[in-house]
Amino acid sequence: QVQLVESGGGRGQPGGSLTLSCTASGLTFSQWNAYWYRDPPQAKREWVATSYRSGGITKYADSVKGRFTISRGEAGNTIVLQMDDLKPEDTGTYYCNAYNGGGEGYWGEGTQVTVTS
Repeated sequence: QVQLVESGGGRGQPGGSLTLSCTASGLTFSQWNAYWYRDPPQAKREWVATSYRSGGITKYADSVKGRFTISRGEAGNTIVLQMDDLKPEDTGTYYCNAYNGGGEGYWGEGTQVTVTS
């Protein structure tokens, strides 16, 4: 059974940093594309970042480019989202997603991030 668990959310200050982790059981991230999404308050879910399973390719939404970094843990079952220079508009529930490109995917339960002074 596949399970994704996000952690590291909480309260951050504008200009500060938070680190989110997504730990998988039942799959190895090396075989999956990994994504972070977020649900802003009273808004639709939006894509944040992608780490493709091959080539070390990453992509970011324009709103987080240059501030957030997605990476893969050495153990192969963790995806990390390093969030720097936080802004109030980064507030939301952050979700990890694993997708194999062939129609199979999994979501975590989400972790809340609140950016406020």
